[in-house]
Amino acid sequence: MNNTIKLAVASALLAAASSANAGIMIPAGDWTLDIGGVVNMYYTSTRHTGDNGSALTGGANNNGAKTKSNITTGLLPNYLTVSGKTRQNDLDVGFTISMQPGAATTSSLSGGGGNENRQQFLTFGDASWGSIKLGKDLGIFASDAILNDMTLLGVGSGAGTLNGTTTLGRIGTGYIYADWKNQAAYTSPNWNGFSFTAGVTQGWNANGTGSNYASNGASTEAGGASPAFEGKASYAWAGDFAGKVWVSGITQKLKTATQSARGEAVDIGATVNVAGFGLTGYYFTGSGIGNQYQFSSGLDSLFNERDSDGGYVQATYTIPNVGTKLGVSWGVSNIDTTGLGGDVNQGNASNEMWTIGAYHPLTKHLNLVAEYSDAKDEVDAKGTGLATTSKAKTVSLGAILFF
Repeated sequence: MNNTIKLAVASALLAAASSANAGIMIPAGDWTLDIGGVVNMYYTSTRHTGDNGSALTGGANNNGAKTKSNITTGLLPNYLTVSGKTRQNDLDVGFTISMQPGAATTSSLSGGGGNENRQQFLTFGDASWGSIKLGKDLGIFASDAILNDMTLLGVGSGAGTLNGTTTLGRIGTGYIYADWKNQAAYTSPNWNGFSFTAGVTQGWNANGTGSNYASNGASTEAGGASPAFEGKASYAWAGDFAGKVWVSGITQKLKTATQSARGEAVDIGATVNVAGFGLTGYYFTGSGIGNQYQFSSGLDSLFNERDSDGGYVQATYTIPNVGTKLGVSWGVSNIDTTGLGGDVNQGNASNEMWTIGAYHPLTKHLNLVAEYSDAKDEVDAKGTGLATTSKAKTVSLGAILFF
């Protein structure tokens, strides 16, 4: 599939397990159209213990239930994508439009079970000088973190909560969500494995309208916001010892009529694959940006920036002649109190998760998935709040189909 779904799968560590390498190709005059997508569904059972927690582990949205079962989509939503490409006037021209029909069991703070439109963009360029993208697509900062997360084809955390049309995977327990953003971005040619991307993305604006994504009056992609600037650089190599290393970053000014701050973060990651074994390591650090969703809880109530960091490690092994990929990963995301007067009820917080999984290619396009995730949220007693600890243990079984 010549679209982001292909990239999100073929670039991820589980690409070998999901070897769907082509959509439905249709010649149409000067154009070649590609129809592709994803369908997935899982049975999940989550056991909650401890105090009320975040979306990772349950809490207030869990209505007091200790065990909760759902039949729902995983980290990837169900997708239907149409893309096209052509060569005109010495330019490679393309487009992608996709729709993600929701399959949530309940409505939620983050959009409920309705439809989403995560991708609508056009591209033009040439192999000699690179390409330009205009439209809505996956953000640049932290995109490689999610694309290399093994729970991309599974569930991870958040299955036992009201968190919308998808679960969380390892979002918030090892990396910050890259999100889907309106953007104008330039990607360089591939110079013997090295390339970079730089772009301007729609900002998150502190204008007092409020949002479940952000605190202190910050709202999602509001008009009039200062734009965000994002970029990444990577180097990939092939062979018996294949791999990739990357760095990325983001910065944006956050402001209201009377207050201003800056949210920013950088990351670094690497993944290597040899003889069926895969290993990934990732780390991020930021200020004023939060530790789960971008610019969520990144500021205290007086607009002081909170520091955050985290990362994950992941090991996988593909069984020869069977194709089943076995994986184990651990990650954590931390955010600190500012210790200032505006930081009341905000202590140092830590979200941690272990995941083990098995991903079996039943056919070229169909994968069976089994996962177990153990997530823990902790907040210390700094500020005026009390210390809390909440846990969620999730077993998930299901299947994911690529076409």
